[in-house]
Amino acid sequence: MRRIHAVEITLTTGLILWAVLTAHASEREALSISDNIRRFHTPYSTVIDPIFASSDPGSPEYTRIVGYTRAADSAIWTGHYLAAEAFRYQATRSPEALNNVRTALNGITSLQDVTGTGLLARCLLPVDSPYAPGILREEGGHGIYIGMLGRSAYYWIGHTSRDQYSGVFFGLGVAYDMVDDEAIRSQIRSAVTRMLDFLLENNWSVIMPTGKISTIFIGQPEQMLNFLQVGRHVNPAKYDLLYKIYRALLAMTVIIPIEFESLDDHDEYFRFNLDFINFYNLIRLENDGSTYRWAYLNAYDELRRTTQDHGNAFFNMIDRGLRGPDLRRDAETKVLLDQWLRRPRRDYYVDLRGKYSGCGFNRACHPLPVEERVRTDFLWQRSPFLLSGGGSGTVETSGIDYILVYWMARYYGVPD
Repeated sequence: MRRIHAVEITLTTGLILWAVLTAHASEREALSISDNIRRFHTPYSTVIDPIFASSDPGSPEYTRIVGYTRAADSAIWTGHYLAAEAFRYQATRSPEALNNVRTALNGITSLQDVTGTGLLARCLLPVDSPYAPGILREEGGHGIYIGMLGRSAYYWIGHTSRDQYSGVFFGLGVAYDMVDDEAIRSQIRSAVTRMLDFLLENNWSVIMPTGKISTIFIGQPEQMLNFLQVGRHVNPAKYDLLYKIYRALLAMTVIIPIEFESLDDHDEYFRFNLDFINFYNLIRLENDGSTYRWAYLNAYDELRRTTQDHGNAFFNMIDRGLRGPDLRRDAETKVLLDQWLRRPRRDYYVDLRGKYSGCGFNRACHPLPVEERVRTDFLWQRSPFLLSGGGSGTVETSGIDYILVYWMARYYGVPD
């Protein structure tokens, strides 16, 4: 036993030393990414990614925007962006961070206002936007609708998924506690109440204006409980009793979908990101003395065991928030952030099948180094085992996957 313990100490000490010597995750980089998001990724207050005319850095067309893409996931990443800037505000009290919080929150409010029913849209854009034709072609399969914001007409994208709701509730729950501005908190309270009322009135179904159901939450107890948990946190008079009823009925079942998803730690990896963001508010907002907290933590621990060796900085920070400091995990997070900074910001195609051994279709035998992983929208929702994937190098990632982890680390006191 002493030998094993000594090896563990040596490995932990070595990792911490590596972090000290190599990690350069910096506020300067985080601020630069936030500035770039504000300039190029939020043209209509919600997050979408620009398409540039050229993938060649030496071309004069390299910085010319010709379109926007990934609009169908605008809501989920706007929620993550809201969380990132809210953590930044609490860590720094930056007026710029507060303005970014307002922008993201106004975007989320617009995603509700434009539908006219309290339904959350995936994305919206003015009907006279020069980028509208390309976005409508790409996302037409989700259903395109027209709504009004004030006197202006907007297209909005439907077929809203559970992912979009989870991302928005995550951001709203974080921002409510990180930003001590009563106007912002009131706006969050209104947004949460409208979304919850819509879902409850429709028996947890997301119904489009055509009457078609795009998704249902029945069978996802961790998501329903999380939404109600956030609801009772911001509006206890309306949702406290309802949450307690649902908790008594569903708390012991939250582990069921987690056990099922944990059977495969590669395909549909995005599910793990949804699990982590739902458990974050569900657990942290549960009273310490609650007998139900054990059931939530039991399910969360199954999720954590499945992914803890994946080199996932965001999941590490969720774990920090729920479980407290851990020298090895926190040192790894700093190293992973440093590696993220060495990744290209464009979606250049990656094919590592000749470099790393495969253990299944498009699957490496071990998690790949962060700097070599497939170029994508939000790195931490993609399988670390992917050997190939990406695009043509013309789409730029927003970098929310960096700033969210960085500002969480600052807020939770992960030492530099």
